[in-house]
Amino acid sequence: MSNINQSLTAIALQKFKKNFWGVFSLGYIVLMVFLALFAYVIAPDNSENANQMHLSIHSKSPGFAVKMLSIPSSKIEDKTIKGYFFGHPNQVTEIPISSYQLKDNKLQYVEYTEDKTLRLVKEITLDKFIDYNSFKQVEQELITNKKFYLGTDKYGRDLLSRMLVGSRVSISIGFVAVLISVVVGLFFGALGGYYGGKIDALVMWLVNIIWSIPTLLLVIAITLALGKGFWQVFVAVGLTMWVEVARVVRGQIISVKEMQYVTAARALGFSNGRIILNHILPNIMAPVIVISAANFASAILVESGLSFLGLGAQPPIPSWGSMIKDHYSYIILGKPYLALVPGTAIMLITLAFMMTGNALRDALDVKS
Repeated sequence: MSNINQSLTAIALQKFKKNFWGVFSLGYIVLMVFLALFAYVIAPDNSENANQMHLSIHSKSPGFAVKMLSIPSSKIEDKTIKGYFFGHPNQVTEIPISSYQLKDNKLQYVEYTEDKTLRLVKEITLDKFIDYNSFKQVEQELITNKKFYLGTDKYGRDLLSRMLVGSRVSISIGFVAVLISVVVGLFFGALGGYYGGKIDALVMWLVNIIWSIPTLLLVIAITLALGKGFWQVFVAVGLTMWVEVARVVRGQIISVKEMQYVTAARALGFSNGRIILNHILPNIMAPVIVISAANFASAILVESGLSFLGLGAQPPIPSWGSMIKDHYSYIILGKPYLALVPGTAIMLITLAFMMTGNALRDALDVKS
């Protein structure tokens, strides 16, 4: 009796909560969205695009630590709120060092290098950029022990920071591409399913044409037409995924457009647009939500493939696909983690969306 008094939404929510892997996957997705939004707050390297390079410490293993000399620029700007979401301007020059000493108001240091024969002693005059009164103050302000928890890439950039900032590309392309595919798919699916006849034949002809072209090739063609770039990839991926939504929406509308509540709406003189938007679409959104979750995963995989081919987000913007492209050769060079870390991240976020979609399908199934 309790289920009778509950709304369908409440019943579906209860069924979803009972699915452990669905709830776990949704929690993982929420965590990844949080990390993507606050990537520059969490990342050790909060410079724009986490692009602080140190060639002398390239391709270091996870947990590598080194002394870092940070030389501030002549003009230090205060950190703004915008910087916490889009990265701060690079205001210091970081130099990995092996040792240092203070002598006659000069800081002498030895740059880090694995070849001891190439180690050279260099020095900087402290009063050129800031006034330091003691050796202890120099140590506190200029020299830190920096640890790279996931190691460094082939350019000596912090891999953890690049992973966090790169998650923005994968997460955001999922949202934007799915939004575009849902809007376009609902429009064409509703037209074909509700009006039928020649309009339906035209919509299905267009759907079949796009369906017959391999997704990746179509995305590449649209990307080349729009140009390489961040937003161009989002639009290209979104414009290739609407056909699945359109087919589902068309089929659902055909099955419900002759039902009593639609007939009653017509009898009351409601316009076709009002009937579609206010009466039909709200009652067929369950399968659209499920297919949108699957499209999230597909969009992430397509973007990764484009970035691997060099057609995705362009350097220095980090993305998981481009990170695999830069380091896939390291798999046979004894440092496979450089490619496995972003590859594992892609696999986990894709699996999370697929598991969430499966859980939503079970929860929204009225027959179960």
